[in-house]
Amino acid sequence: MPISQDFNSRLSPRLDDIISHFGTPFHIYDEIGIRETGRQLNQAFAQLKGFREYFAVKALPNPAILRIMQDLGFGFDCSSITELIQSREIGARPEDIMFTSNNTSPADFKEAFGNGGCIMNLDDVTLIDKMPSMPELICFRYNPGPSVEGNDIIGNPVEAKYGISHDQVVDAYRKARDLGARRFGLHTMIVSNELNYKYKVKTTRMLLEIVEMVQAELDIRFDFINFGGGLGIPYLPDTAPLDLAALAVEITALFANFEKRNGYAPDMLMESGRYMTGPHGVLVVTAINHKDIYRKYIGVDACMTALMRPAMYGAYHHITVHGKPTDIASATEVVDVVGSLCENNDKFAIQRELPAIVDGDVLLIHDTGAHGQAMGFNYNGKLRPQELLLRPDGKVELIRRAETVQDYFATLNFSPDVWTS
Repeated sequence: MPISQDFNSRLSPRLDDIISHFGTPFHIYDEIGIRETGRQLNQAFAQLKGFREYFAVKALPNPAILRIMQDLGFGFDCSSITELIQSREIGARPEDIMFTSNNTSPADFKEAFGNGGCIMNLDDVTLIDKMPSMPELICFRYNPGPSVEGNDIIGNPVEAKYGISHDQVVDAYRKARDLGARRFGLHTMIVSNELNYKYKVKTTRMLLEIVEMVQAELDIRFDFINFGGGLGIPYLPDTAPLDLAALAVEITALFANFEKRNGYAPDMLMESGRYMTGPHGVLVVTAINHKDIYRKYIGVDACMTALMRPAMYGAYHHITVHGKPTDIASATEVVDVVGSLCENNDKFAIQRELPAIVDGDVLLIHDTGAHGQAMGFNYNGKLRPQELLLRPDGKVELIRRAETVQDYFATLNFSPDVWTS
């Protein structure tokens, strides 16, 4: 949906000067908006004494953003070696990092167990024997299979590659306990970008039921449950946002009831990424070409290598034209907004009604604060754009420079290495 009025009021008056200094294209993120979302999340779950957000680094892996999350008291959910390294480089401690990997390699385990370790979240029972040792605290990712439904993005849990099955749960914790684990967590993630908060309430109820089943069988207690991420943001302009307050009230009640039955309650963790940063970023591009054939095309100076969600998912991202009103029907035209990649799905918008655009106009592609730059790639040798951060004092800081041709060719600079039999 359109960026917040507050973000727009701070960005629009200085956007021309920002472009004059940095050039386009660029992603720009709003620190005030990110911090406010984090504050709201912490406040909503304040009644849960063990609540903590572990920011999903994959959503926006930039040290400047991770430092904001750290300042909010959040940990980090990592799924790769580079995400682990990046989190540690800003000072994250072992208890601040949850490593949620899948098809985890020996190199992944080596990094995860190094530097004091982290919270291991195992995706597969076969990984128990592949770890260097059994840590004191272990978590398993649970896949409920046919007992629940996913959503359009995650799909049917039966078809998902993630997690241990229901039949494996008790044996997984038994084996971990017998190998020396003394503290336990339970994780799942069933939906993504979900705006119906009831999904997450059902997920929480399911996890607490699994906890009760396992502890009754094995006489163990759980340190935490983690219902994953999946909190949605309204990409479409008229879509209602997630009801965070209702979500928190109902989940808090579930934990209270659990405590009454069991004499204790585990901590409550989540790993939101998109919800934290998605609405607080825009991709700023310049119109550089017009093409009129069977449709009207507006060519811009970025392509799907900077934002692949529309091509990959058919996702909607709202677009506005800087300095032009959107409420004058006679001044609009229906266009496809496209990049220069040699792929026909390289489109930011398809048959979108926008103000009449001329070369040199600046377009804002909204809601790119998550899974935008992070999902970038280099097909056709295209280079990913710079990232900027709008600070609370109005200053705009470069937090990632644009890729260069030298960066692209860097992996071709290596010492000769030829194997012969």
